Amino acid sequence: MPRDDRQASIKNIAETPWRQFPNHVGGALSKPLVMPETLGSKQLDYRISMYQPMAYVERHSHKIQEQVYHVLEGEGLMEVGDKTQVVRKHDVIYLPPGVPHSISNTGLIDLVFIVVTSPVVDEEPR
Repeated sequence: MPRDDRQASIKNIAETPWRQFPNHVGGALSKPLVMPETLGSKQLDYRISMYQPMAYVERHSHKIQEQVYHVLEGEGLMEVGDKTQVVRKHDVIYLPPGVPHSISNTGLIDLVFIVVTSPVVDEEPR
């Protein structure tokens, strides 16, 4: 059996710098808290995101990845398929593979949410 070099980790959110990932526009920032490049995770991508007013991620879909968004603060618009809906604190959004989606901050304060994605790579295993 191959050796697994992953280590358990406890760290404070302040230790992870904000990043603007591709196709995230206008102050759509995320902290990649658990992902392959930060902690060597193999099945999880776990981020906290903070979108300033008017910030958004471009509409996209995933081939095999599932996602969960959990809104912590603020409000905005979430496009899922052909529907657009207001999302706000305590809303949880589940996105199966293949569903086009985007989220934008249409509110007056920062939109803060957790995004969990699995698997970490959006391609079929070989």
